[in-house]
Amino acid sequence: MSATDEHSVKNAVAAGTSIGAAVLLIAAGILSIFEGISAIAKDAVLVSGPNYTYKFNTTGWGWIHLVLGILILIAAVGLMTGAMWARVVAVFLAGLSIVANFLWLPYYPWWSTVVIALDVVVIWAVTTWRPDRV
Repeated sequence: MSATDEHSVKNAVAAGTSIGAAVLLIAAGILSIFEGISAIAKDAVLVSGPNYTYKFNTTGWGWIHLVLGILILIAAVGLMTGAMWARVVAVFLAGLSIVANFLWLPYYPWWSTVVIALDVVVIWAVTTWRPDRV
C-alpha cells in the first residue's frame, strides 16, 4: 500500500468516525426531545417515586430535556461539518445529558439508561477521533 493510499484510508476512517459520532448524537438528541415532549404533554404517563431527593415537576423536567435535545441536535449538525466548536459542545452537552438522565432515573429508568449509554458512546466517539492524525 502506498503512502497516498494509506492517507486516503485514514481520511475515510476519520470521516466515518466523525459522521458516526454525529449520527449517535442525533439519536441522543431525538430521544431527549421525545422524552421532553412526553413529560410536557402528559405528566400521568411517567412514574415517579415519592421521596426522591432531586424532585422536580415532570413538566419542568420535560422542558429541560426538550431544550437539551434541541441543543444536542444543533451540535450534531456542527459535528457533521467537522467544526472544532461542535466537538467541544458535543462532549459538554452529552455530559449534561448524562447528568440530567441520571437525575431522571426515578421517573423513567429504562429510557434514561438507554440515553446515558448512548451519551457515553458519543463522548467516546467524539474524543477518540483525531483529525490531525490523518
